[in-house]
Amino acid sequence: MPGTEPTAEERLKALGIVLPELPKPLGAYVPFVRTGNLLYLSGMLPLREGRLIQTGRVGETVTLEEAVVCARTAAINALAVVKAALGDLNKMKQCVKVSGFVASARDFYDQPKVINGASELMAEVFGKAGLHARAAVGVPVLPLNAPVEIEFIFEVAS
Repeated sequence: MPGTEPTAEERLKALGIVLPELPKPLGAYVPFVRTGNLLYLSGMLPLREGRLIQTGRVGETVTLEEAVVCARTAAINALAVVKAALGDLNKMKQCVKVSGFVASARDFYDQPKVINGASELMAEVFGKAGLHARAAVGVPVLPLNAPVEIEFIFEVAS
């Protein structure tokens, strides 16, 4: 119909993104917890087919550009979790909060630019509903020597 917004699934298809299988937990936790209308995701790593696409610290062995791709990949994994949790991405009403952690060299200060890789994907897929509050934090190391880990909170339809 003219004037209707494309669905999240249609936007993903237009972006050429195929959601992966639900990432398997790497420890004693679950990929998500839903309480009321909120969906909390565990930290997402930049995994593709079960393997990190990059390892190391940003500003040392990982470039800013590579780290942005890592953040986008972590966000794609988050969308796979949302779809598994809800059965349909269109049941997501609002991306509420994104908390990004960047394994950083001592003199790397562009954590917000790295996490933009995830934030921009949320806006591309969900439009205004993808806009969110955010934190971007530099840390010395992350699990498995990942350069990026990102947590998400979503408001979902009841």
